[in-house]
Amino acid sequence: MSLLSIQSASLEFDSKRLWHELSLEVEEGEFIALIGPNGSGKSMLLKSIVGTQKLSGGKITFLGEEPGKHNAQLGYIPQHRATDAGLPLRVSDCVGFGLDGHLPGLPFSTPARKQKIAQALELVDATSLAQETLGSLSGGEMQRVRVAQAIISKPKLLLADEPLSALDLNHQMRISELINEQRKQLGSAVVFVTHDLNPIIDFVDRVVYIAQGRHTIGTPDEVMRSEVLSELYGADIDVVRNQGRVVVLGAHDHEHHEDERWH
Repeated sequence: MSLLSIQSASLEFDSKRLWHELSLEVEEGEFIALIGPNGSGKSMLLKSIVGTQKLSGGKITFLGEEPGKHNAQLGYIPQHRATDAGLPLRVSDCVGFGLDGHLPGLPFSTPARKQKIAQALELVDATSLAQETLGSLSGGEMQRVRVAQAIISKPKLLLADEPLSALDLNHQMRISELINEQRKQLGSAVVFVTHDLNPIIDFVDRVVYIAQGRHTIGTPDEVMRSEVLSELYGADIDVVRNQGRVVVLGAHDHEHHEDERWH
């Protein structure tokens, strides 16, 4: 049985097709990159896996059951939002929610719990932020805290929605390597949403590229090719490789901004 099974899944809003007949079996230890222009439905696919977005068609199962049944085994790094800046919650408490936020009642502050929180913050280079409030953090600091919150429970599946946004290059590499190390140590799977494949390209097993209501799935070498993306977009797309980096030219001409209601 696959860890995550997506079977002929489709999602539409007001006759607008985000993706259609998408099928994907994710095994333990796999690193999946989810790529596509703004508005293509990448975040909505993650929310469908979590169980907060209902599909228009098809089926998703995680650990053999419908979404929402095993979310304690799932780590989720949401997109950074400016609204997070107003939260008075302490960083250590926020990270702790990744351990027991799904349980009823207030958490007990035990030495073991405090140690796990400290270890998670250390992994993302955020030990000094433990007593700060979320509202006092920069965008990059907030992203690192969200990563700590997502990995603290050692999930079987990590869903990362653009976790590198607002990070400088040094922290982009640190967070990418950390997520990959967690995957290898725990045998967990990763679904990683990104606009830029380059920071994670060495870790990726398969790419799911969504655009224009269609999708293609394969290894980075199979998907990141001019002829493949040109067919997907229905327009001329150039994929250029330079010193190990992959640059997609022309795709931005076919992007559009996401509707706020889709977040």
